[in-house]
This record gives sequence, C-alpha cells and structure tokens, in this order.
Amino acid sequence: MTGAAAGRGRDEELLLARISAAAGRARLGRRRATHRAPGAGPGTRWTAVGAVARRLPRACRGPVARRAVARLDLYEHGITVARGGRIHAVRFDTTVVRRCRVLSTRGVTRALVLVDVDGERVVLRHGDFGRPREWWSGIRRAVTDAQVPRALAALSRGARLAFGPVWITRTEVGSGGTALRWAQVQRIEVLNGSVAVRAAGRWQVWAAVTTGIPNLCVFQALAEHLTRAERDDD
Repeated sequence: MTGAAAGRGRDEELLLARISAAAGRARLGRRRATHRAPGAGPGTRWTAVGAVARRLPRACRGPVARRAVARLDLYEHGITVARGGRIHAVRFDTTVVRRCRVLSTRGVTRALVLVDVDGERVVLRHGDFGRPREWWSGIRRAVTDAQVPRALAALSRGARLAFGPVWITRTEVGSGGTALRWAQVQRIEVLNGSVAVRAAGRWQVWAAVTTGIPNLCVFQALAEHLTRAERDDD
C-alpha cells in the first residue's frame, strides 16, 4: 500500500469514527445504508444570490451543499451527513423537512432541507449522493413513519397542527380564511407544485409546495388517514 493510499485509509477510518460518534450521541440506532458523493475533489460552496436566488423561497436560500459531499448515512432513527469537515446528525422524529429548489452547478435543482439535532439547516440536493431515488424517498418515508403517530395522538387531544400556511385539526383542514370539515374533503393532492383540495366536486389550490411547506410528507399522511376515517365512519 502506498503512503497516499494509507493516508486515505486512515482518513476514512477517522471519518467513520466521527460519524459513528455523532450517530451515537443522537441515538440514531443501527446504520442501514451509506450513500457517497458521485466524484471527488474539493467542494464548491454555492450561495443563493442574484435574480434566480431571489425567486427561491426564503427557507431555501443561503448556502447549500458542497459539490463533493463525503457521505450520507441512513440509520434506524435518523441520518448523518458528512461535509466540509462537519458531521450533521438528524433525527426522523424531531426534524423538519422541506422540499425546495436550490442553486447547483447546473442551475436550480430539487433538494430536501432538514433541521439537525443542533437546529442547523442541512441541504441535500438531489444529485449530491448516489442512488438519489433511494435515499430521497427513504428519508421522507422514515420522517412520516416517525412523526405521524405522535401527530395523530396530538390531534386526538384537540391540537391544531400547522404545516406552513395549511393547518389541520381532528375535524377540519384549512388555509387562510378557508376551512373544510374532513367529511367535505374528497381528496388532497399535490398538483403542479401546489397543495390542492377537492371538495364538492371542485379543486381548490391552497399553498405552493415551492414555498417549502414543512413536513409536507407528514401532512399528506395525516390527510389521507383523516379523510379515510371519515369515509369509514359514514
């Protein structure tokens, strides 16, 4: 083994040790998968500036992921993201995840923006890691599975849960000055980048997904559960 190869091996071991330590502190459980950045080399930091950036929602502006992110590790209860010498730990049961569009080397691209255990934003662009369909859907599914039971319990106690401009209770869903009882709701979907509600045979567009609605995946699961519960009661 050459000196350079040995050095890379030691660096990899040290990085893995730091990742494992961060995962342990955040109580993320067992590692399930690792996704590495496609390519290597020094990262380029991109900041949302100029006319294109001003069209991005505020929640999605600012520094975004480096071009060469070291790795993304998925665990039972969260993820770790290694980039730029730092390790971010994110828990599925406490994070806020938004679907946004951010700047990249190829213009504006899709991204997930999460909040780590220290309250810092973590931006994961769709092309940052290999097998993007796998980790993208895996994160959203895991956040949904972790947060829906607690949300349903809160709703059963009379809570009102807000998802950006959209809110729900056990009996109603609304946005702005509009509210509908779940018995009136036929379907809720994301259509052409917006949250749309079908009631009385008509679609009502309530909020744009591009504004970075927090935990949209959780909202969709709750809406499906509550509309189905109303149909079953009937």
